[in-house]
Amino acid sequence: MTTIMYGIPNCDTIKKAQKWLNDNNIPFTFHDYRKDGLDNELLTQLYVTSSWDQLLNKRSTSYRALTEQQKETLDETTVRPLFIEFPTLIKRPVVIHQGNAIVGFNIKSYQQFFAV
Repeated sequence: MTTIMYGIPNCDTIKKAQKWLNDNNIPFTFHDYRKDGLDNELLTQLYVTSSWDQLLNKRSTSYRALTEQQKETLDETTVRPLFIEFPTLIKRPVVIHQGNAIVGFNIKSYQQFFAV
């Protein structure tokens, strides 16, 4: 089964995760939200492996740009169109490997997730 990394290419965290995967000889494909798209179908697939609140990047500029009302009313339904419009609201990277997902990048977590 293939490993897929989702994110945007100019993100420093993406670059660190890609380097780690390459250094550990873990083949992967990269899905660029901006180039390859992010739609309801892909978001539904991501929701199968991670909850919307795990995916939400509260440290992003996009999140800080939301109104207080938007932030207070966020739930699985209201965040969906925001994720599609502003993919940077999603923590990076999201990596799907053998049907499981890991969100963000941390060396120890990756070592455990990939059993390296």
